[in-house]
Amino acid sequence: MPIYIDADACPVKDEAERVATRHGLRMFLVSNGGLRPSRNPLVETVIVPDGPDVADMWIAERSGPGDVVVTGDIPLAAKCVEAGAIVLKHNGEALTRANIGNVLATRDLMADLRAADPFRQGGGKGFTKADRSRFLDALERAVRSAGRAGE
Repeated sequence: MPIYIDADACPVKDEAERVATRHGLRMFLVSNGGLRPSRNPLVETVIVPDGPDVADMWIAERSGPGDVVVTGDIPLAAKCVEAGAIVLKHNGEALTRANIGNVLATRDLMADLRAADPFRQGGGKGFTKADRSRFLDALERAVRSAGRAGE
């Protein structure tokens, strides 16, 4: 069971690496560049060619049942959920078959609102210590759950 990290702008790469190491799991950091490779032999840095959604496609093509995917990209999350992967956002929120439709709809609505008001700025919350803690807890639970499913 690997852990796939959509690594561009991911604030929890180090935390994910600690969990992967603790459980002896392979972890793939996928981006189109700009990452310093980890010295950890369990962590593979995957640099994909430039282009829209190339890193997302790389992850989506490989993720499946029992895998864990960490991403803030909702369309990628939807593909991975459909493939049977366990998907977590950076703040620890699980994206599942039960909630991914609502999350996609909200994302699309917010995109429409931003397009309708080009002066609308910001609105996103900053990443907090509590988010980091929730992520660590959620990833640990996801890894344990995926491990039980694979037994």
